[in-house]
Amino acid sequence: MWPPKYKGFMTFTRELPPYEPPESRVKHFQEFTSSLPADRLKAQGYRCMNCGVPFCHSGCPLGNQIPDFNDLVKDDDWRGALEVLLSTNNFPEFTGRICPAPCESACVLGINEPPVTIEMIEKEIADRGWAEGWIRPEPPRVRTGKRVAVVGSGPSGLAAAQQLNRAGHTVVVYERADEPGGLLMYGIPNFKLDKGVVRRRIAQIEAEGVEFRCNAEVGVNIPLSELDQYDAVLLAIGSTRPRTMADLGIPGADLEGIYPAMRFLTQATRRVLGKPINDREITAAGKRVVVIGGGDTGSDCVGTSLRQGAASVLNIELFPRPPLQRAPRNPWPEWDFVLRTSSSHKEAPGGDCREWCINTKRFEDDGTGHVCALHAVRVEWSEPDAAGRRQMRE
Repeated sequence: MWPPKYKGFMTFTRELPPYEPPESRVKHFQEFTSSLPADRLKAQGYRCMNCGVPFCHSGCPLGNQIPDFNDLVKDDDWRGALEVLLSTNNFPEFTGRICPAPCESACVLGINEPPVTIEMIEKEIADRGWAEGWIRPEPPRVRTGKRVAVVGSGPSGLAAAQQLNRAGHTVVVYERADEPGGLLMYGIPNFKLDKGVVRRRIAQIEAEGVEFRCNAEVGVNIPLSELDQYDAVLLAIGSTRPRTMADLGIPGADLEGIYPAMRFLTQATRRVLGKPINDREITAAGKRVVVIGGGDTGSDCVGTSLRQGAASVLNIELFPRPPLQRAPRNPWPEWDFVLRTSSSHKEAPGGDCREWCINTKRFEDDGTGHVCALHAVRVEWSEPDAAGRRQMRE
């Protein structure tokens, strides 16, 4: 017997599906999530309060109509939920896996209870849409005669290409890598976003009429003049130039053995996909690894290093350990700057491998041009001033 809608959040608690245990999932690069049974997914939809002013909208960069699709899930109308979700989000199977879910930080229920499992519901809607065959190519009925070039095939380039094509324009996407997808394909590890999921969506976009030209770097092996033939050009090239330790003036940052994250992660994914490595091989196997930076990319490097068989992994972060609960200066519905431990960090021995308030000072040469040590200091941070800024001292 299901309760009235208005009692859903008082009846059901937040529930997420279990992950594969860390000790087994670090032995492979496949996704390790699972799904809840249908009735328990429905219960999660019931928890949405259908607020008069749904602040989750303000938390979502896409403006997803979250209460609407939650309500349809509650009613077992998964196809209707998919239609609502796709009205604002081209790729819910991506965001349902890798979005940090600022919508949940803005959830009204989250003021005094665990928020609604919005991201998990989004993933389940999308995955069911693919499984049921509800997501299929939607080519335009009429062509406008206009031609558009999209440079870059990451998430923004793919979404723009799909929308422009559905509007009737002829779209050509230029991608410098050997396969479309950008960071979706090579930057995000396979254990977080299976590349079959990415390829499935790209195949749909191709079937709608979008042309992809890979191994095509505009300004390098594709002359800029080639873009003159188009009525419009959209640049969606992302930000692939790393900010390195050398850019920060850290002595020894140019030593062998110090690599930017994307170079390491791209190689790791190419290896998982059985593709050749056209660069000096980078692997964490058997090595003592230090990951500098504790954000999502650092977390991905931790999980990848553990799976490659690193002897040890340490993740150092310049900033202080976040609080367990919102600070007074960080009120709801803002993004909550609280301590989060990623699935990759939980895979490390002891359930975490982070050290906070560590500032890298220099790298030591072993005499052959290879790094052998990292010299760092612990720092202290002042309390935030009126503008929210902290001062660091060693």
